[in-house]
Amino acid sequence: MNRTGEVRASELPLIGNADLWEQLPADLAPKFRARAGDVAVDMVREIQDQIAEYSQKLEGMFGQVVVEGVEQAIHQFIDRMVDPTAQREDRAKLFRLLGKLEVSAGRSLDLLQTAYRIGARVAWRRISEFGQTERVPLATMCLIAEAIFAYIDELSLRSMEGYAEAQARHAGALQRRRKRLLELLLGEPGYHPNALAELAEAAHWPLPDKVLVVALERRTDQHQLPIPVLHEDILMDLEGSEPCLLLTDPERQLVALEQKLGGWRAAVGPVVPLASARQSLHWARRTITLIQSGVIADRPMVDTTEHLSTLLLLGDEELVRELVKRTLAPLEGLTPKQQQRMRETMTAWVETRGSAPEVASSLAVHPQTVRYRLRQLEELFGAKLHDPDALFDMGIALRALRLLNGSTERTERTGRTGSTGRLGREAPPGFTGSPGARSA
Repeated sequence: MNRTGEVRASELPLIGNADLWEQLPADLAPKFRARAGDVAVDMVREIQDQIAEYSQKLEGMFGQVVVEGVEQAIHQFIDRMVDPTAQREDRAKLFRLLGKLEVSAGRSLDLLQTAYRIGARVAWRRISEFGQTERVPLATMCLIAEAIFAYIDELSLRSMEGYAEAQARHAGALQRRRKRLLELLLGEPGYHPNALAELAEAAHWPLPDKVLVVALERRTDQHQLPIPVLHEDILMDLEGSEPCLLLTDPERQLVALEQKLGGWRAAVGPVVPLASARQSLHWARRTITLIQSGVIADRPMVDTTEHLSTLLLLGDEELVRELVKRTLAPLEGLTPKQQQRMRETMTAWVETRGSAPEVASSLAVHPQTVRYRLRQLEELFGAKLHDPDALFDMGIALRALRLLNGSTERTERTGRTGSTGRLGREAPPGFTGSPGARSA
């Protein structure tokens, strides 16, 4: 076939799109162009009739782009019949814009793809009518039909590119807004409620009544970690110096969180009102610090509320050390081994307030050994051993000292673990006096 001749059925191409356009009869282009305006009107009308979202009056940028897109699609098809090698990149911009506008409108790409298919059917219907009137050979009509649908696929691809580009940009902007929202919630108090509400709306994040914050830290052997795919309601900052998450529905969101945070050390703060999110982060971050120092046992995910008394005791380490120094000062004249034995005996006595046999049973030593030690303590501490306020300070000092020693060994002497019980009535983390056999 030549550029002005007809195509025989035996010459229908089994080849790619580039060769397809080469075989279209260029002499039909002027006749198609004369009817382009009417075809464009038919396409727009049918698209509006069949797609409710496009049925509104076509005005503004969206309306202009739709009408222009239909007209350009028709003229570009005809231009390519004349010159298949013509540059098409500039012309593709309009169809990328159509894809971008769908993102702005909050729609999926399905509607635009449907509009393209409707346009292709209208074009083919009008060309079929033209072919019958002009007695265009069947083989030529088949070739034109193939070109129409190949062309629609190409336009769809350009719109998909625009849609994906706009989606990525939109996601980036949304992520920036959410990060700013997280910074506002966790920053210095005093933000204006209206500013918070406006930013939350822009970030597509419904303001909750209660939240909790999860403080995160990369483990020493995990410097490069993939960004986990988390629920869209979770605000996160995984790139800052103090990475964290803010959860709005802990009961639901925490279930799968540990599995998704593989490689991260995580401390879960308590549930607090939204305005106190910063405090939840403070407690969770403090828990991370105590895990680092060995005071709290290292697990993939640690619940801060299980260690509130530890956080309270070590909230100001320098102050606690001063309390230990002053409260246990009478022991300073003893050797380190003697001090250890006296502290163990004091701890058992303060915790149980029992008789020598009870204390001896707790320490796994002979009752006579306990009586001897208790007499030594009477000589060292005097009336303080019978002063409730002094005993309270001793209980705090002894327990804090175990924590500050950095051990994370647990004891089940009271039938419980952790550090959530009443002060002086449980075996806290870091207890160094395990009730194994001891000598006097």
